[in-house]
Amino acid sequence: MSGTFSVGPFACTYLVVAGGGGAGGGAGVGVAGGGGAGAGGYRCSVSGESSGGGASAETPLSLAKGNYIVTVGAGGTGGPQGSPGTKGSESAFSTIVSEGGGLGRDADDFTNADGGSGGGASGSAGGAAGSGTAGQGYAGGSRNDGAAGSYAGGGGGGAGAAGSGRTPGAGVSSSITDSAVTRSAGGYGQGTSNFISPGVAGGSNTGDGGNGANSGSNVGGNGGSGVVIFTLPLQGLATFSAGVTFSTGTVGINTVYTVTETDPGSTVTIA
Repeated sequence: MSGTFSVGPFACTYLVVAGGGGAGGGAGVGVAGGGGAGAGGYRCSVSGESSGGGASAETPLSLAKGNYIVTVGAGGTGGPQGSPGTKGSESAFSTIVSEGGGLGRDADDFTNADGGSGGGASGSAGGAAGSGTAGQGYAGGSRNDGAAGSYAGGGGGGAGAAGSGRTPGAGVSSSITDSAVTRSAGGYGQGTSNFISPGVAGGSNTGDGGNGANSGSNVGGNGGSGVVIFTLPLQGLATFSAGVTFSTGTVGINTVYTVTETDPGSTVTIA
C-alpha cells in the first residue's frame, strides 16, 4: 500500500522588530535641540525572553505549509533644522506586526510622536513625549532643560524602558540566533551644546531610534531598520520571493532565518 507523508504545521518562534524613528533636527544656534526618536516595536516569542514594553514572550506561531507575508521596516528619516523626523516603518511576519518607532520632535513641534516606542518630547515647546504600543515598547522622555546646555529634547523610548529626560530607553536582548543581541533602543535627545552635533543614526537591523541633533544647522539621526527572525524545525523549508535578503543558521533542531531587507509585497513560502 502506498501513500504520502505530509509534515506540518510547524512550530515557529519569531522576533519581529520594526524600523526605529527618525530624530528631530535642532533649532537655531543656542535655541534648542531635537528630541530623540523611539525604537521600533519589538515582539518576541522566544521562551524565557521578553517582548517590548515589559510584556512576556508571546506564543509561538503554528504555521501550515503555504505563503506568508514578510516585511522588514525601514528606519525613519531624521529631520533637518527646525523639523521633526519621520516615524519608522512597521515590520511583519505572518500575523505578527510590529509598529514603527515614534518620530523625534524638533524644538518647537507638536507632531504626533507615538509608535512602537514613543519619540522624545520637543526641546523648547515642552510638548508631551510620544506613547509606546502595548507589548512592543515604552514612552519617550520629557524635555530636560538642565542637560546638554539647555532646552534638551527628550530621549526616545526603548523596548526595554521609557525615556527619562534626554536619556533614551534601553533595548531588549534576544538569543534567538544563539548569540545575545540587544535591539530596539531609543535615541538621545539633544540640547544647545553637546559633543554630538548632527544626530547619530540607529544601526542597520537594530530597530534603534535616531539621536536628536543639537541646536544649529544640524540634522537628526535616521532610525535603524528593523529585522525579522524566525525558526523552523529542520524538516521544514522556507523559500522567499525575489527582493528578500536573508541568511540562515542552525540552532539545535531548528533552522534560523534572519531577514534583513524586503521589497514591497515580499513573501515566504513554508514547505
